[in-house]
Amino acid sequence: MSLGNEIVTLFGARTVTVDVDAFESSAASALASGEPRAVDAALDAWTGDLLPDDLYASWTIQPRQRAAMLHRELLRRAGRWAELLTVDSTDEEAHLGVAQDLLAVGDRSGALRQLDVLEQVLRDEMGIGPSPEAYDLRIQALDTPVHAPRPTRPPAPRHAGLARQMVHFCHTSDGVRLAYATSGAGPPLVKASNWMTHLDYDWASPVWSHWWRALSEGRLLVRYDERGCGLSNWAVDVSSFTLDAWVNDLETVTDTLGLDRFPLLGISQGGPIAVTYAARHPERVSHLVVYGTCTRSTWARATPTERRSIIALGELIRVSWGSDQPGFRQVYDAKFLPDGPLDMWRAFDELQRRSTSAENAYRLWGAFGHLDASEAARSLDLPTLILHSRGDQAFSFTEAEDLHALMPGSRLVALDSSNHILQADEPAFATFVNEVRTFLRS
Repeated sequence: MSLGNEIVTLFGARTVTVDVDAFESSAASALASGEPRAVDAALDAWTGDLLPDDLYASWTIQPRQRAAMLHRELLRRAGRWAELLTVDSTDEEAHLGVAQDLLAVGDRSGALRQLDVLEQVLRDEMGIGPSPEAYDLRIQALDTPVHAPRPTRPPAPRHAGLARQMVHFCHTSDGVRLAYATSGAGPPLVKASNWMTHLDYDWASPVWSHWWRALSEGRLLVRYDERGCGLSNWAVDVSSFTLDAWVNDLETVTDTLGLDRFPLLGISQGGPIAVTYAARHPERVSHLVVYGTCTRSTWARATPTERRSIIALGELIRVSWGSDQPGFRQVYDAKFLPDGPLDMWRAFDELQRRSTSAENAYRLWGAFGHLDASEAARSLDLPTLILHSRGDQAFSFTEAEDLHALMPGSRLVALDSSNHILQADEPAFATFVNEVRTFLRS
């Protein structure tokens, strides 16, 4: 050790090898090549969790999760399913791999027991049923004769099977478990979280399913449920519903996945999150897309009459969340989907029930009004596309114009719709998809 110019130098001119750096380098090369020997060699370089004696040091959480994710992917590539389950008991593909290996050696009872374990883990840890792939493997393990009636598949055991998306978990520095999912294939597109999503149920809901299908075409779409919602932890401290915490959630997901540079999409409340993340990490965001959002605090700019309206709507959310009461639909549902029809409002009500609790919805609604990313927007200098419905009643079109003015290099596209959440059959949605695809190719 030496000291000079108030700088402490450790090991001097010696070459220092860091085991986690060596592992990550070999893991990345092995996963890129797909060579079995390279995968095995990378697994041999795994020495265990990063800094196990510093489990609660906040700076170690994301690097530890990123290394662990690479370790899991190597085990997956090698087909070492039992080992994968020891590090991630919620990995459905690993459960199915163990069951398939048991079935291959004629142990049908063992395969069925493994599938029972899987079903319980999914129910207890994620609150969802097994995938269609798990159901089909169970039928195979039962070895049902052709002439016998086949068991009836339970209704919607899973809305998105393993062929459509993979769901995993990571933990934030304040201990919140976040669920994230990847779908499609190709270069990444990361979507910041926004209110009312459920990673699995979204694929069955007419509210969001067409969005994720379209954005997964030719891309690896990364989504996650925000804290308090969907498959992420619902029981979280209300004080953590803040812009900083939501940006940290996005940082946790992208760091865990080891994404270096990617386009970022912010929808509605996710807009300020995406803008703030891009301002803090400009070297990592190649393109920024924001839709139907605002960047300035609506509460701070509201008139006394508007504040009373915001408070009243918050109370209505608290007592009527997810209900089919006509009054709630006419006030809340119509704000997001004014063009209806009634079937879409019913689907919106069901999404509310599945996505979060009434109390969390009320708390989130209150927190949204204080979001402000205007300073972050002013500091940005990267390709930015702003899209907004002309008749949006959740955030008026003037919000998009204000954001565009804050970012002179941005491009603003007005969409001919009154819906905050664009529907599959309206021309504005096709325009949205085409504009985003063209922009990301630029």
